[in-house]
Order: sequence, then structure tokens, then C-alpha cells
Amino acid sequence: MTLILIILLVVVWDLIWKMIALWKSARRDQKVWFIFLAIINSVGILPIIYLLLYKDQPEKVVESSASDYKIS
Repeated sequence: MTLILIILLVVVWDLIWKMIALWKSARRDQKVWFIFLAIINSVGILPIIYLLLYKDQPEKVVESSASDYKIS
């Protein structure tokens, strides 16, 4: 029972940090960071490193319109 609780806490910990870092890297249009964060499971270490490295960088809002998704 204790092992299951520890695993669950680690998974929740990793998901929280990963989602925050993925959100910020997507908002900043940093595709390489987004891919690494999405693929690598690091128990929250990689997302925390990313967030610390880019904490002072402002998020740029990516404007999109329906014409961006036009199928030829």
C-alpha cells in the first residue's frame, strides 16, 4: 500500500511540473523544449530546469487565424 502511494505521488508530482513546463514552452513557441519535455520522463527534474532557465522570459502570444489551418 505504501509503495503504491509513493508511486502515485511521484506520478502526480511529475505531471504537475510537466504540464506547467509544456504550457510555457508552447506559449513561447519553443518547439525543441516542448518535444523534450513531452518525451523524457524525469520525475519533474527536466521541467523544473526549464522553468528555472526561462522564468524571466516573457511569454509571446502566438496569433493564429482560420487561414493558418487551410487545407489545399
